[in-house]
Amino acid sequence: MDRMIATAQFGQQDIARRLGLNVTDLTCLGFLIEASMAGESLVAGDLAERARLTTGAVTGVLNRLEKADYIRRAPDPGDRRRVVVIMEETAQERILAVYAPVYQRLTALFADYEADEIAVLTDWFTRARGLFEEALQEIREESPGPQ
Repeated sequence: MDRMIATAQFGQQDIARRLGLNVTDLTCLGFLIEASMAGESLVAGDLAERARLTTGAVTGVLNRLEKADYIRRAPDPGDRRRVVVIMEETAQERILAVYAPVYQRLTALFADYEADEIAVLTDWFTRARGLFEEALQEIREESPGPQ
């Protein structure tokens, strides 16, 4: 498991570099894609919360993503003080093109399993993610402050 996590971390660095981004920008872009695929829109503050960044740091992320033509910002129609982050039309295609080799291999791997086996894997990963998030929250709460 540790090796898979390390491989994923290194992979994110490689993918971010290929897309001309840093890992934080790629992570934020992932949250934006997830929201877009769910039919949701995110405002900058939502993105800051999900990415565990300050609003100032998210402004820098959004500046870089906008400059690289991944997103654009628009005033929130319900609250002009807020900014809605909108994916550019070609952004998701550009990103998925880089991830394609990974997704193709995973699709082939899943083809080796029956539906009930995939259900068990899905359950395990869903539950493991929850446990991992709980443990990380405890670590965050117990971490000493700046010294």
